[in-house]
Amino acid sequence: MADAYICDFVRTPIGRYGGALKDVRTDDLAAHPMRVLRERNASVDWDQLDDVIYGCANQAGEDNRNVARMAALLAGLPDHISGSTINRLCGSGLDAVGTAARAIRAGDAELMIAGGVESMTRAPFVMGKATEAFARSAEVYDTTIGWRFVNPLMQAQYGVDSMPETAENVAEDFQVTRPDQDAFAYRSQMRAKAAQDSGFYAREISPVSIAGRKGTVVVDRDEHPRGDTTLDELTKLRPVFKKDGSVTAGNSSGINDGASAVLRFSGASTFQGAPSAGLALEIAPVATSNQAPPFAIPKATGTRLEIGDFALKGELNDDAARLRVDLRRIALVIVTREADALVKRLAAGPTLAYAAIKESLAYAATATFRESLAKEAELQGALGGTADHHHATAAFLAKQQPTFTGQ
Repeated sequence: MADAYICDFVRTPIGRYGGALKDVRTDDLAAHPMRVLRERNASVDWDQLDDVIYGCANQAGEDNRNVARMAALLAGLPDHISGSTINRLCGSGLDAVGTAARAIRAGDAELMIAGGVESMTRAPFVMGKATEAFARSAEVYDTTIGWRFVNPLMQAQYGVDSMPETAENVAEDFQVTRPDQDAFAYRSQMRAKAAQDSGFYAREISPVSIAGRKGTVVVDRDEHPRGDTTLDELTKLRPVFKKDGSVTAGNSSGINDGASAVLRFSGASTFQGAPSAGLALEIAPVATSNQAPPFAIPKATGTRLEIGDFALKGELNDDAARLRVDLRRIALVIVTREADALVKRLAAGPTLAYAAIKESLAYAATATFRESLAKEAELQGALGGTADHHHATAAFLAKQQPTFTGQ
């Protein structure tokens, strides 16, 4: 079975809702990282690209009609290259990367592009057809986030809580306090600011140029991080989803726009132009409860991870701080221990990397962890995170130095 490697990666900046990327069509946004990969990997014979797989949770607006295929054409890839769009809600982008890996490992493909796109700013309103002639009422839904056209039986049997509402449920079940959430959110903002100020993210971002009547605007920096916030400001924010709750705009994930892509090669590739380094990746989707990642990661790694096996470092970037704080307690964390019996059970030989992330931003994590792997000889961890309505996806990375027969 061939290894599947991530050999190159790129993302757009992450735009705030209604921010710098608001005028960029979703399919154009999706095409941008594909175009960059094509242009900077000039030695690759792109006629041999087997497929393009993109994740997209909305698909109700400009991302309809198989945005992966549309974006591939807009990016200038050969018109005979097919495309497929995956929807695993918040896990869509990571699932696309995993699906490409499985195809390569199965021998069905050697060269693939995988990634994801979402423009929550440009998500449309939708309205169903009238149920009777001359109807005088209509239900209109905002597709930016959450449910629409709910099946009453689904609601009765399982509920239709949004992710922030689910975060409130987790907080109540596991007694995660508001101060814990705000402190976690503040730490995240400070870490993001430090990374931005050091230019760390610039190495994975491809700027987006937007032509307008007043000239061209170049977007080259993530908009959502708020490095000027204070813990005092976060504690003053009111709960948004529950009167006596604790999920606020300050300790929840943002509503953003962005796109990413990774280039995946097979270790058994026979064509010319294959890169000489990369990361192997395993993906394990799982369906379970509000605490889905603790089940998804063991499925990916082949063992049950226990809190005692890890030294805490980093953070879980789930939908809301309440989920993050709780799941962090059950070991979905980056770890930096030296290889031990646990690691040897996971894989004999390769240095491992795991971390819990939100799948809809999997491309950012991929770049981050590739950089980390290059620096730390004993970095170990797992990629994972929850997606809407009680399911999660986890990714298992192994640092390896592939040898391609095509070189």
